[in-house]
Amino acid sequence: MNNGQEELSRQQRAIGGIRDVEELLRKKPGLVHRVLFKLKSGNSKLYELQKLAQQVNVHVQQVEEKFLDNITKRHNGVVALCHEKLVMPWNDTRKILLEAKQNDIPCRVVVAVNLEDPHNLGACIRSSLALDVRLMLLPSKGSCGLTPTVERSSAGALEKMDICRPGNLEFAIQELKEAGYQIIGLDGKSETSIIDFKFSKHLVMAIGGEDRGLPPFIRKFCDSVLKIPMSPEAHSYNASVALSLGLYHSLAKP
Repeated sequence: MNNGQEELSRQQRAIGGIRDVEELLRKKPGLVHRVLFKLKSGNSKLYELQKLAQQVNVHVQQVEEKFLDNITKRHNGVVALCHEKLVMPWNDTRKILLEAKQNDIPCRVVVAVNLEDPHNLGACIRSSLALDVRLMLLPSKGSCGLTPTVERSSAGALEKMDICRPGNLEFAIQELKEAGYQIIGLDGKSETSIIDFKFSKHLVMAIGGEDRGLPPFIRKFCDSVLKIPMSPEAHSYNASVALSLGLYHSLAKP
């Protein structure tokens, strides 16, 4: 782990100990961002607990014991880092989105990938709620969790926004595409402008981090990848700003 990841981990609510983590995984897996295990522990109970975490689609990491000690002294080789709210399981999310499409109810979804800055993620959640997004999909790994900083940056929107972290985000997007959702990516390097683009009322809008943009596994499902006009002197939009502009355009020009 790098220093930034370590700092984010210390900001999250942590639950340590084999029994407590097991109970959390069995009863409230949607509350768990990831589980940290002591590297090369040789403990069979930790091995079984890791298998349980993987079964319920919770990301696991192996870390040095001193890192666990920095989070909590009471860990017995395992620490669960928790979200500030329960995230929805994909099966429930899929049902909501497919029913909306079948019943011709307008439904907009945001996919946010590679957002490691909790302030940025919180701002994206706030913009999504303000611009009529039904729910947000986040990857199960590779982005920050729903930390207290995310909650504060969302200005109360986190509590109101339904969020899902599918175990396989690629498969989830593929299912929505096959169901008839329009998949749109935002990327400043695209040749296609968002101006005058025709949006569907069943829309998935995907954004990536400023540094890496849309990952290939998202881009390959996109019906179109759009750019938002900006001055040539600017490098890029902040992810939350780009998302706000994209969602506004999709509302203004259905």
